[in-house]
Order: sequence, then C-alpha cells, then structure tokens
Amino acid sequence: MHTWVNQLLLYSKIIIHDMSHHHHTEETNYDSYFYIIALLTGLFVGFVIDRGLIYIPIGGVLGLLTAAVFIKFLVRGRHDA
Repeated sequence: MHTWVNQLLLYSKIIIHDMSHHHHTEETNYDSYFYIIALLTGLFVGFVIDRGLIYIPIGGVLGLLTAAVFIKFLVRGRHDA
C-alpha cells in the first residue's frame, strides 16, 4: 500500500522539478492592430476611388488580404531569422 504512495510522491516531485525550469514569457500579439489598420485603410482607399459604393467593401477586403500576407511573410519571418 505504501509503494503506490511513494511512487505518487516521487512522480509529483519530478513534475514539480521539471516545471520549475520552465519560464513563462508572454508575447504580445499585434496581429489585430495590423488587420484593423489594413481594413480602415482599404475602406478609405475604396472611398477615395469614387467609382461607386461597391469599391468601399472591395477596398476593405483587399486591405485585409494585404494585412494577412504582410503578417504571414514579413512579421512571422522576422522571428524565424
């Protein structure tokens, strides 16, 4: 009966010891800022084109796509280097 208790205590000491070496660092995620800026810029460009109301949402979608490409290749690639 005492062997399983000893095993459990030993296992919990191993887990606590292993977890004490892990340092949790929190990284700030700025992706939402890129998407908001791209959406507003795309909507503004669509409004400035002045060809019709359909270009405003098209500009917003193109702005979001541009932000996605920017985040995927430039921002993420910066951390890999």
